[in-house]
Amino acid sequence: MSALSTLPADVPRTGACQALGIPRHWCYPDTRRRTRAQSPKRQPRALTPAQQAETLDHLHSPRFEDAAPRQVYATLLSEGIRIASISTMYRLLRAHAENRPRRAQRPPQQHVKPSLAVTAPNQAWTWDITKLPTLTRGIYLSLYVILDLFSRYVVGWMVSRKENAGLAKHLFSRVIAHHCIAPGSLIVHQDRGSPMIAHTFIELMSDLGVTRSYSRPRVSNDNPFSESQFKTLKFSPSYPGRFVDADHARGWGQTFFPYYNQRPHEGLALFTPADVFEDRVDAVSAVRQTALDTHYRAHPERYVNGHPQVARPPEQVAINPVDAAPAGELLIEPGAFASTSTPVSTGLPDIAI
Repeated sequence: MSALSTLPADVPRTGACQALGIPRHWCYPDTRRRTRAQSPKRQPRALTPAQQAETLDHLHSPRFEDAAPRQVYATLLSEGIRIASISTMYRLLRAHAENRPRRAQRPPQQHVKPSLAVTAPNQAWTWDITKLPTLTRGIYLSLYVILDLFSRYVVGWMVSRKENAGLAKHLFSRVIAHHCIAPGSLIVHQDRGSPMIAHTFIELMSDLGVTRSYSRPRVSNDNPFSESQFKTLKFSPSYPGRFVDADHARGWGQTFFPYYNQRPHEGLALFTPADVFEDRVDAVSAVRQTALDTHYRAHPERYVNGHPQVARPPEQVAINPVDAAPAGELLIEPGAFASTSTPVSTGLPDIAI
């Protein structure tokens, strides 16, 4: 700006600004701002120092030491005294750093972002509870569903009229025993609902040697597989929309969940959850590859990209995958918990409460 102040009269200010690479409006002094800074104007309606002191004396008085400015204003007005508006009282308190919570507030909570990666069935399960409406308005049933993370196989489910930790304990005790899960080999991922964080449920998981993983509050993406399964369930053509009672819901579940486990899954390269969970991928892949080879020999002109190969399910399934685990995050390395159980194909455990 010093160069502009000594600019010759015959040199255009616009050209000088372009040469200096600065906006043209920077080249003109802000006389209005300078005038305001030099001679600040006092608001004619502002309280005088004496009036401000009187207002603070009322706010600091013993009778009003526990009262909010609105209460002070209303009480004084009822007594025929009007010294300042409510907003002015708050302004004065803020100016003296006296307008703050009376009690210590809990600081914002920092929750760990879960990161799970598995490479085989029964390394990690995810579970959640959804509501099933009944024919009676306002009455809902609770559907508990446990999903194997790697294969999306429903390893256990239960329908109940209630939602509590006791029922969750009963379900997990039966399902873990049914699938012969060895202590220290399983991670259970869940959200932070009351049954999941109950002390009795946590104690059961510890007794069974199960590692617990939690979603962050109000972050549905931290448990995407269970949420997606619930959408598939409720968008199923056989879903009745409303159930008569718990027996009706259990009867429907006994048909739906075996169908779901045998249904081709897009996330598994169109293999079924049962194929992946029961280690049938190689056998089914060989049959599919034979069919593709036969069709390719008969109609090679239909395969512009060459010889077709059967797509296989992903070798690793993860929740919030990361390349490297940042400090404070839980990362379960692939294969860290090798399953020692043999997947069974006898169907779902008969859980009904």
